[in-house]
Amino acid sequence: MLTKKQFLEVMDIIAEMFPDAHGELVADTPFQLLIATILSAQATDKGVNKATPGLFAKYPDAKSLANADVEDVENLIRTIGLYRTKAKNIVKTAQQLIERYDGEIPLDKKELQTLPGVGRKTANVVLGDAFGIPGIAVDTHVERISKRWPIVKQSASVTEVEEKLMKWLPEDQWVDSHHRLIFFGRYHCTARSPKCDICPVYSYCAYGKKNLNEQR
Repeated sequence: MLTKKQFLEVMDIIAEMFPDAHGELVADTPFQLLIATILSAQATDKGVNKATPGLFAKYPDAKSLANADVEDVENLIRTIGLYRTKAKNIVKTAQQLIERYDGEIPLDKKELQTLPGVGRKTANVVLGDAFGIPGIAVDTHVERISKRWPIVKQSASVTEVEEKLMKWLPEDQWVDSHHRLIFFGRYHCTARSPKCDICPVYSYCAYGKKNLNEQR
């Protein structure tokens, strides 16, 4: 297990690797970011970004999407996994935003999670990227990396990973660190072919050392 000191050293290195790490979902408004993030569950950002231009051209805001025909929405996002369930969720979310919040995004994390299709990860992404409210969204990349170094046990839940990261990172670094961890996992410490042989944090990583030893 890494110590807090070692973990912060690793994060400094990753910050140098990915100084411009950012959310890659394309959205013009907080509402569109919310919808895109709901759609991104168990799907890639690239796949979502291919579907949302048509969706947002026809339904750019909560009012228009709240009045949409679900089947029409399904057709617009058909290329995304679980599109039928997601179509129902985003239409219901738009309706609830109109009914309960005058079409605006609630800035309270717990309230945001009451909307259909919105879990803790989605709430953290939207509040962090759209409003600068500190949070760490633990997706598959963040969880994988946290367990590879490791800073948590292999059996740790997503919530436990989030709590550990929040405990060890300064609050004003939560949003940026979340994006850097995602970039590190998406483009370097990938699930199937991690670049352990050229990794600048290899000396800290239990998984990397084991992985390279097995290849020799």
